Amino acid sequence: MFTRFIRFASFIRFQKKSLGYVLTRLEKEYYSRARYKAIAPTTPLYLAALWGITLKKVDDKSSLTAKELLIAKADALFDQEDYKEIYKLLSSYKDNKDVEILWRLSRALYKMSKLESKDSEAQKLIYEAYDLISEALKLQDDHWAVHKWVAILLNSKTAYEGTKIKIKELYNIKRHMLRASELNPNDATTLYMIGNWCYQVADLAWYQRKIAAAIFGEPPTSSFEEALHYFEQAERVDPNFYGHNLLMLGKTYLKLNKKEDALKYLKMASEYPAKNDDDHEAKQEALKILNSL
Repeated sequence: MFTRFIRFASFIRFQKKSLGYVLTRLEKEYYSRARYKAIAPTTPLYLAALWGITLKKVDDKSSLTAKELLIAKADALFDQEDYKEIYKLLSSYKDNKDVEILWRLSRALYKMSKLESKDSEAQKLIYEAYDLISEALKLQDDHWAVHKWVAILLNSKTAYEGTKIKIKELYNIKRHMLRASELNPNDATTLYMIGNWCYQVADLAWYQRKIAAAIFGEPPTSSFEEALHYFEQAERVDPNFYGHNLLMLGKTYLKLNKKEDALKYLKMASEYPAKNDDDHEAKQEALKILNSL
């Protein structure tokens, strides 16, 4: 259900030059402060495991921790789509019970699973990611990114466990998405996720509804109106942030028989600048729908 949107980064993307500049400045700051720190200058910059060490000048209120440097490096690698390097960088710290490390590790494993050619290996990565994000949730249940990635990974995990289990977890998936949005209402991709959930549930096939009714007694319900609410809210938070959100706005308006509005967003989706396969997919689907109208 949520495979496509995950390809879209949920954080502001920097160009590689800018990232390199930021990291270089961080390194310079780190080493220039070395005489004031408990870490010796020879200690590897991103391999310090002492989270509690604060790197600061004697007369400076600002501080820079070893953990912050590690996170900066991991986020830079994510912007460069180097997910295996993120895993190498952070995996030795997964037992530190640090939420910021755990959810980033889960995210990297998820992205790695999408690049894995063997389905069995992809499944192992998803299960490992789910275990890590579950641990993060136990440690901190009020972190928006943790709830977001619990929803994503729970959805991915159930894809390997059959339709019955997948439908059974629909409520939990939505619950975690709603909590993520409550904690961070300005994350457009979470709003897109909720809209997509609503659209998929409203569009369930009859046999899927029968399975859902057998599991729940009363199956999960939603409507295209509810889906539209979240897609529009995502667009208000971050206009033109994602080609698939424009596409889903168009498709939802079609379901609601509002052809003029549908044409507007489908045209926008078809003209959205394609930077990756995900963008091309949205463009092609929008064009296909437009040509059929």
